[in-house]
Amino acid sequence: MERLNPKKLTTTFNGVTQRNPIIPRKYTLTHSDLTAELFLTVGRQIAFEKIGPMRDEVVAKWRRFQNGYTLYGFVQVDALKGNKTISAVRYKMFQQEMPLALEAIRFGDRKFFDTHPSLGNAPIWIIFASRYREYNEVQYWSTPNKYL
Repeated sequence: MERLNPKKLTTTFNGVTQRNPIIPRKYTLTHSDLTAELFLTVGRQIAFEKIGPMRDEVVAKWRRFQNGYTLYGFVQVDALKGNKTISAVRYKMFQQEMPLALEAIRFGDRKFFDTHPSLGNAPIWIIFASRYREYNEVQYWSTPNKYL
C-alpha cells in the first residue's frame, strides 16, 4: 500500500463544517491520473459533479448503526462499456487502493474525528458494485483509526 502524501490531498468542505454534522456527512474521493493528486469533498451530498466517466471514485457516508455509527462506502466495479476482464482489473485496483482512499478520508477529515473520537472505532463497510457475482460484495474494512 502506498502511504498518503498529505501534500497531494486537497479537501473541500461543502455545506458542512470541519467538525459537524455526523449525519448527513458524505465523502467523495476522486483523483488525477496525471498528477496522483487526491481530491476529497466532504458535504451533505455526494459531489456528483466531481465524478468522471471512468467511475473510479470512492464515495462514503455515515449511517446510524445499532447504538452508534458506521461508515458505508461504495465503488463501481464495472466500467460503462466494460466486460468481465475489465471488471476483474478494476476490482483488483479498488482492493489495492482502498487503504489509501480510507487514509485520505481519515486524514482529510481529521478535525471531525478529533471532535467525535468514538467514530474512529466505527466499522467501515465497502460495497463493491458489479453485475458479476464474484465482484459484487460488501466487505468489512476495519475502522477509521486503522488508517491514521
